[in-house]
Order: sequence, then structure tokens, then C-alpha cells
Amino acid sequence: MRILKFGGSSVGSPDALRRVISIVESKQKDRRLVVVVSALRGITDQLIETASLASSGDERFQDLLQQIDKRHIDTINDLFPASKRSEVITSFKLLFNELEDVLQGVWLIRELTLKTLDFVVGFGERFSAQILASALQNQAISSLYTDARNLIKTDNNFGAARVLTDQTYQNIQNYLEENDESVIVATGFISSTLNEESTTLGRGGSDYTASIFGAALNAEVIEIWTDVDGLMTADPRKVKNAFSVEFASYEEAMELSHFGAKVIYPPTIQPALKSEIPIVIKNTFKPEHPGTQIKKEVKEKGGIIRGLSSIENVSLITIKGSGMIGVTGVASRIFGAMAKVSINIILITQSSSEHTITVAVLPGDAEIAKKSISDEFSEEFKKEILDEIRVENDLSIVAVVGDNMRQIPGIAGRVFNALGRNGINIVAIAQGSSERNISFVIDRKNEKKAMNTLHDAFFLAGVKTMNIFLVGVGLIGSTLLKMLSDHAQELYNEYQIDVNIKGLANSKKMLLSEESISLSDWETHLQQDGRDTDLEEFVDVMRLMNLPNSIFVDCTASPELKAFYNNILSESISVVTPNKLANSTSQELFDQLHETAKLHNCAYRYETNVGAGLPVIGTINEMVTTGDHIHKIEGVLSGTLSYLFNSFDDSVGFSDLVKKAKEMGYTEPDPREDLNGFDVGRKLLILARVAGYQLDFDDIDVQNLVPEEARDAKDIDEFFEKLKEFDSEFEAMWKEAADEGKKLCYIARFENGEAEVKLETIASDHPFYNLSGSDNILAIYSSHYDVNPLVVKGPGAGANVTAAGIIADILRVANTKAYSNAGF
Repeated sequence: MRILKFGGSSVGSPDALRRVISIVESKQKDRRLVVVVSALRGITDQLIETASLASSGDERFQDLLQQIDKRHIDTINDLFPASKRSEVITSFKLLFNELEDVLQGVWLIRELTLKTLDFVVGFGERFSAQILASALQNQAISSLYTDARNLIKTDNNFGAARVLTDQTYQNIQNYLEENDESVIVATGFISSTLNEESTTLGRGGSDYTASIFGAALNAEVIEIWTDVDGLMTADPRKVKNAFSVEFASYEEAMELSHFGAKVIYPPTIQPALKSEIPIVIKNTFKPEHPGTQIKKEVKEKGGIIRGLSSIENVSLITIKGSGMIGVTGVASRIFGAMAKVSINIILITQSSSEHTITVAVLPGDAEIAKKSISDEFSEEFKKEILDEIRVENDLSIVAVVGDNMRQIPGIAGRVFNALGRNGINIVAIAQGSSERNISFVIDRKNEKKAMNTLHDAFFLAGVKTMNIFLVGVGLIGSTLLKMLSDHAQELYNEYQIDVNIKGLANSKKMLLSEESISLSDWETHLQQDGRDTDLEEFVDVMRLMNLPNSIFVDCTASPELKAFYNNILSESISVVTPNKLANSTSQELFDQLHETAKLHNCAYRYETNVGAGLPVIGTINEMVTTGDHIHKIEGVLSGTLSYLFNSFDDSVGFSDLVKKAKEMGYTEPDPREDLNGFDVGRKLLILARVAGYQLDFDDIDVQNLVPEEARDAKDIDEFFEKLKEFDSEFEAMWKEAADEGKKLCYIARFENGEAEVKLETIASDHPFYNLSGSDNILAIYSSHYDVNPLVVKGPGAGANVTAAGIIADILRVANTKAYSNAGF
């Protein structure tokens, strides 16, 4: 004997019903079947609405009733040949007329009791079961329509009746003995009292019906056919990467279903668990998929946790007071007060000090529960033994479930660490002594974010989905996007990083999307789908999207963006940027950004502020955090000035060399921005601050290489004309150095609290003497590197190395090994 239950989606259309018929046909060849069916998808809701309209005297109930009629007639017409329709339609109409009569009565007396509502909503299952039984007979499959109200007996708790197990089981056993059809098609969801009054088993009760039949008949298996591939690791509507699990224990399924997993109805497990009957969750639309088998004990190898589940909207009620400490019976009175008003408690937690007790309930029950508890403890509040009853709304519960959690220490730590890294605060925590379930309450707006964060952490083999919001798609930004596109697979396979671009902006257009923006076709999407750029709106939408592992990447040179950094970091969104303006303005802002990042458990990364992709800032930071003291920093920090003075000799005038460097793209559009030394000064300022020193730009003595007469030139051409007038002075400096066997070098230096940037002559024994091309070099003198400095040297400019440095920072945010190890 095998029990098959088909939900509303499985019988929701003629095509779906044909699939059901095919599945039943394939399974009934060598065994008897009980097929339990729900109403056609959406019909139960329509019946409730129809009854509600009728009870309020709204004649629109007739229109809804006709829609229900038409849908079922259309289904019959589609499923049956013309010669067979008449009998099926007649049987349906007899039932439908009964429904019409009841609703007409409701409309006349303007009253709808729970008892009447149970009778009305049960027609959905009676309609669908009758149609399916007839369709099976039409395919020459021996089947019998069965109204489960005649078999499943309950108390008179209308709306969520309790089953009278012994009598129900006996009725089912007798019925199967008396009828020899190979397929029993039974109505799900509905039952009746001993007085033959219609009752229902609660929403989702068709699963329960199947389990009751399975337990009564000692079935070999109960199959729940639905529209998903089984019990999922998480709700796929909230976690796109969710997938079905092959096995789960009864206990795991119970925990997951209690906290919102909708594939099975919570009471379903109980009869099957008691009889140790396996339950299999299958997909009607993919019958070849193995689905999920739920059984007493899972011996097959699985992950640490089985799944994540959540209840989207709950309220917390906290009872607080020192008068509860050491007093027996307080919890009992609280639960009794809630039981009096029939309120279900979803979660309970109590502080070890006994000072507070917190319970979670559905939002609609919160105020009723508060009043009932307040009435119960009215004397204690008068005597100020209890302080307050506090209600908190707009909260969600997330549950992490798995039998294997009992055997592995540190799971709770991993859960809370992952949440903390994404700025998700936990309001309350509960864990049973079985260690099978860790449940916690969070702000409702963070539910989806928490689910995705934990799913990445536990189910994707360490893969982290990094959601990137990029502002600035010029040379550096576009190179970054190309590099991410070229190496996306390598990042996923080797570094377990799945990069999703969720936002793009340039000075004219911006685009934000819940779906990832294509790395290969981002320009087209930005141009066609983008709207006018508004940086404040961009940041606000990014915040409201509230995605896990979000990173804001600023690839502009704009001074506007730094004003947003602090607010972004305060939302636990990491910031990665080559834009050095935020770090080179006030010391106060520099300190604030680092403190905000630390406070909100996110990252503020700017390795590319100095030296492009060279590991300069990271190296200094590592030295400081490991106890080293840096007392001197010396470096060539401009690729432009490095090239100029490594190439300069008496064969070419200095102004011509600068012009050549501009043509090669080595300088800014206005070379004065390179020659004035301010950019080098800003870089030195950042290095000194990272080394732990308090410094402002005005404290740095910067030698401006632009002659005063050329500084105010009205355009670039005039600038070069005036610069040429000083070629002889630059040549004289070069010649004086060459005569002494030295060379010119524009050096930034910080030592003993003093900072300067100037053109110097250096001898052949200087670490910078052999510098060539546009390379940067940095020498760091510290307590550990006193006589011989730690030297970092390499390309300090260029789109490719800068983009590579940005990706390295993204990987650091993701807590993986450095990008430089990847070989690209």
C-alpha cells in the first residue's frame, strides 16, 4: 500500500491533472494506492472569500461562485472527450448546487459560523477528488471517489479539528477491506464529527489526511507531490541558490515545518513518525527527480545542517521584573494566560537571571496576549513586583536545523559570526537541549539577508556571493568589470567567490537591479535601462536592497563620494576604493571611517590609494597590528614623476619629456596635477596615518615642481610654453647630480613626525637608485626593519594593476587568500 497526496498546484490545471493521472497509472500496476487530493489551486481562498461576501450581504459572492463553477466545468471539458463529459458534469453540478444552497442561506441570514465555513471550504476537495476519480476511470484505471468525512472523525473544534485516532483508523481499515478498487481517491483536508458535522484539519491539512491514511493502513511510504523538488535547504523565493535535500529525519522535518517550511504541514509528521513510515516529497512536474525522503534516522552522509526556515512576521512579548527571580510558577502563569485566549507560542526564551521571559507570537495575537498577561499579573504590577510587558513588532524568526549539529562544536559561533559580518543584530535566541535547532529573532527587514548569508555559509561549500555596487565605470571601473568577467569562473572555482554586479553608475546614468547585471553586456544595460544618476538615491536603494556581503566600490576621482562612505559603512556595507580623497582630507574623517567599519563589522579597504596594486597599505597595516613600530617611510609614489626622472637626461628638454609622457597617457590631462606634488603628498599622508600617526595635509612640506610663472597658465598649451622657459634650470639640476654620479628622484618621506615631498639627488647606494620606468618603490624602516628597510617595488600605476588591486581588496573583504596568489 502506498499513499500519494497531490497538492493544489499539482491539480491546478488540466495539464497538471494529466500529469497526476500519468503518475498514478505508473504506480498502481503492482500495488493499491490511496490518492489524496487538495482543491484546485486558489479555490479554497475563493471559497472563503465567497462565504465572507455572502455573510456581509454583498451580492458579488454570486460572481465569485460562477467563476468557481466555470473553472471546474472548463477543467472537465478539457480532460474528458465529449462523449464522457455529461456524466461527470452532472455529478459536479449536484455537488455545486449544494454549495449554492448553503451560500444562499449565509447571504440570507448574514451569518457565517466556523462550522458553516468548514462545510463551505470543503467543497474544493470534493470537487477535485470527484473529477480526478472520474478521469482515472476514463483511463480504465479502477478507482473510487471517497469523501474522507465518512472516515476521518474529529472533535468539534471547527477550523482546526483534532482527529479521533482510534475510530478514524478503524474506519479507514474497514473501508479498504470493503472496497477492492485499485485506487482510492480521497478528499484531503476535510473530516467530520461523530454527529456528521463537517470539520477541517487546518490549512495544509491534506498532507495530514495522507499521513492519517498511511498510519491507518501501515503503508510502505507516503508520497507528498507538490511543485518543488523536495524539502529545500531554504525557501527558494527568499534564497535563489536553495536546493532540495535528498534525506531528512522526522525531527528535522518537524523543526523546519514549524518555522515556516511550507512543503509539508507540521502535524503531517506525527502519524508517520509514530508508525515509522517514510515520507517522500516529490515534484509533480519533474517526477524523475528523486525528491526528499523523510525517515526516522538519516544514516546517509549529509552536511552539518539540513536546512534553514523562517517565519516572516512575528511579535515579541517580554515580561520583565526582579520579582520573578526565584519565584516558582511564573512561567506557568504566563503560558496559562496565553492559553486562556487560545494564543500559540512560537518561541520561548528566558534569561538565566530569571529577570525576563520572552515569547514570540503572531502579530495579530500580540496585544491580546499582552492584555491577558497583564490581567493575570495585575496584583504584581500594582505592587511593582513586575516592571513592564513590552511588545516588539516587525520581527522575523530564522531557524537553523540539523541533526548533525549535536555532534559538531562551534556551529552557533559560525551562525552568529556570519550574521555579525553582515550587520544583522539578534534580538533573541533560543536553542533546545537536543541541539537540533538554533532559532533567533531579528529585524524583519533582515530576514532575507540572514537567510542568504547563512545559506552561503553552510550549503555552498564555502562559496560567498559578493554583491558589488560600482560607481565609476571609466578606465579603472571598466577594466575592473572586464577582469571580473574574464576571471569569474576562476574566482568561483579557486576562491569560492561568486561576484554579482547589483549596481552601476557613471556621471550620467545609474542602474540598480535585484538580478545580477551582465558582466559581458553591462554598457548596453546601463545605457538602455539606466536612469539619471543621483548618488544619494543610488546609496539609498543599495541600502534598501539589504543584500548580504554587499560592497560599495568607488572607482571615481570625485570628491562627492566620500560624503557617503560613513553612512554606507554604518549599514554594514563594505567600501573598497582607489579614490584617495576620503583618506587624505581630515584626520577626523579618516578615523571616523575606520571606527564605523569596525563598529558595524564590515571592511573599509583602500589598498589601491597608494601604489595601485602593490601591497603597500596592507603591509604597513599588518606591521602595525602585529606590534611593529614604524618610524620612517620613504618612497617614490608617483608613476608619472618616476618615469620623468628615470628618463630625463640632457638629450631632451624637460618640457618635451613631460609632453611625451602626457601623449603616452602617463600624466593627468593637466600635467600640473602631477608636477605640483600634491598627489604624492596625499599618498604620504595616507601611509603615515595607516602607520598610526595623526597628520594633516597642511603638515606636509610639498615641493611644487611647477614653476610659479606656469601655475596660472590659462590652458595646457600656455603651460607647456611657460614650462619650456625653465628647461635650462631642470637640465642644470640633472647635470649637477650626474657630475656627482647621482640622479634626480622625487621622494616622499615621513620621519620622526615630519613629512616632506621634494626633488632630491640620490647616490648609487640608495635603494631607489636603480628604479626604472614608471615603477613605484617604498622603503619602510621600523623596529623590526631598522638598518635594512622592508622594500616594496613594482608598477605603481595603470588600469590593469589598479583593477587587480581592487579585486584583491574584494577578496580580502570576502576573507579569502590574497588575489595576487591567483596568478592574474
